[in-house]
Amino acid sequence: MHPLNKLAELNIDLTDRPQPGGNYVSLNIRGNIGYVAIQFPINGGNRLYTGRFGSTLSTAEGYQAGKLCAVNVLRQIHHYVGLDNIEGINHADIYYQAAGDWDEGPKVADGVSDIFTEILGDAGVHSRGIYGVERLSRNFSIGVTASFTLKNSCT
Repeated sequence: MHPLNKLAELNIDLTDRPQPGGNYVSLNIRGNIGYVAIQFPINGGNRLYTGRFGSTLSTAEGYQAGKLCAVNVLRQIHHYVGLDNIEGINHADIYYQAAGDWDEGPKVADGVSDIFTEILGDAGVHSRGIYGVERLSRNFSIGVTASFTLKNSCT
């Protein structure tokens, strides 16, 4: 199924993309590789899923937060280059805040991976890194960066 049709089926709107929170761009392209700056669980200008997994947030909430971060990655790609113009997602780095003994980062990261593959199919298959961090900006529970490859006809 075409990515835009899949998004419509899931009732996901790509027009509401978060804006940078500082002196950087949301998406940067070098050659035929694009890099998406960190995306947080923001929707409609609202900061969602703040806090720490295993303390103020559940793993299930983390999965949903990861999905929203991945949607925001796709929003940035769609705005700047169009989903039709990418060969696929290369890699995602997932950063999260958690309570001391919480160790379910892979389950939260699956929210990111599942959205990429659900929307993009084989083009959404990627490698990933998962990092527990002491603190994320504005107390967000999760943040996601990603890289992708543009189709040859776009370079």
